[in-house]
Parts: sequence; structure tokens; C-alpha cells
Amino acid sequence: MIGLVVVEDDPLFRQLVRDALEHCDDIVLRAEAVNLSDGLALLAGAPAQVLLVDLGLPDGSGIEMIRAARRAWPACAVMVATLFGDEERVFASLEAGATGYLLKDALASGIVGEIRNLHAGGSPISPLIARRLLRHFHAPTPAVAAPAIELSAREQQVLEHITRGYSVAEIAEQLQVSPWTVQTYVRRVYEKLGVRSKSAAVDAAHRLGLLAPGERR
Repeated sequence: MIGLVVVEDDPLFRQLVRDALEHCDDIVLRAEAVNLSDGLALLAGAPAQVLLVDLGLPDGSGIEMIRAARRAWPACAVMVATLFGDEERVFASLEAGATGYLLKDALASGIVGEIRNLHAGGSPISPLIARRLLRHFHAPTPAVAAPAIELSAREQQVLEHITRGYSVAEIAEQLQVSPWTVQTYVRRVYEKLGVRSKSAAVDAAHRLGLLAPGERR
């Protein structure tokens, strides 16, 4: 039996995990925590076989949870499930001891299989993350400095959709994700561009070369 502990503040994602495990006879959900402090408290109990952890917790980073779990439960396999796919967080998670890194958008339909894979010794990694890791290790030395602002593939898609005038609900339908997820991407795009409105985001993205000329509003 695979004992699973989930540290995740999003109630919808926690429910997704419960629903996926409802008819699963080899994985049992032992405990859930909705923030870092509660997650750290769970480490005083019996070790789990798999820890599923988000990085953006309300009271701290899931990376701290990974480090603590590796010390308290050294045999526990740790899998990140998050919206964040930037290199900084990916490498920090792996260095802390994570052995799997999956983006939530790609995880919903196959979470049971990914947990089994991780417990069996595999290292589940979303294709987008794997490509970035490969580029990091195999890319030639750039001739010029990388741009100061880099959007993930999903953030780029959301930026292009809001540029075309789509609403949050329409973007969610187009990308087959929840409106909450779209709002999270919009907020992250605004933060990266240092803006607070759609028009300012489009102007900033155009100046930085993040949009093709035809994408300008």
C-alpha cells in the first residue's frame, strides 16, 4: 500500500486527488495539509511513501517542505505539483530532494499513474519541464544576454488570448483549464511585466518583443 500525504492549499486540487483515489486499492491518502506549518507538523508522524506538495503555499515555500521531508522521511518520494514551471523553482525543488515535478495542468487526468510511477522509482516530469532541463544542459553559450523577462509557454498563451480580447472564461475554455488557473496566470504575467492592467501588459509585452506585431491590440 502506498501511503500518500498531500500539502496543498487549493481545495479544488485536493478534491481532485481524493476523487482520483476513490476507486484505487493500492494508494491511501493518509493526511492533508493546507499550508507549510501544518505540513511540517505531519513530519512528526509515521512516514509516508509519497509526498505530493505545491510550491506556492500561503505561509511559505513548498521547497522548505521538501527539504524537511527529505530529512524526516528519507525513504519518502517527493513529487511537486504546481503551476510554476520556471527554471529557478524547478532546480531549487530538485536540489531540495524532489524526484518528480509535474505541472497541474497536465496532472489531473493521470495523477494515480504518476504516483505509482514515482513510488516504483520513476521520476515523473512534465514534458515542458523536461524540455527546459534539456535546454539548460545542452544549449550553447548564448552570444547575448537572455531577456530580463521570460514567460512560460502557458503564460505566453494567456497573454496572447487577453490581447485578442478574450475573457477569463473564454480563455479557460480555450485552454481547457479552470478560470481560477487562468486568473493565476494573468496575475503572474502582470507581475512579471510590472503592470496592473490589460492595456499596460500588452504595451509592455510589445516593447519587450514578447508579442508578434499582429498580436498588438
